[in-house]
Amino acid sequence: MTELNYMEIGARIRKSRESQMFTQEKLAEMLDVSVKFISDIELGAKGMSLKTLNKLSQSLLITTDYILYGNDSEAEIGEIMMLLQKCPTEKRKYAVDLLKVYIRSLDN
Repeated sequence: MTELNYMEIGARIRKSRESQMFTQEKLAEMLDVSVKFISDIELGAKGMSLKTLNKLSQSLLITTDYILYGNDSEAEIGEIMMLLQKCPTEKRKYAVDLLKVYIRSLDN
């Protein structure tokens, strides 16, 4: 069984939070926790409940596997999903089409 490294978990959370340009205050508000608690998690000083882990995953659009174990491909998928969700619904199809064209160009 893989040991959990709280410092690495915290670093992944911080990286994800910053990539979405959330402050610790904003994330704390989204999770209904204190800013100090977010800081402690990011520093690896504290763990979190399953409920908080789930809310964190949903708020940052990343998987719990990425948070706990650092699978980078999961983070990239979460980032792509986040970007697509930020697109206006009526324009989202164009973003998906662009991604499909890009992927097809890699096959050539």
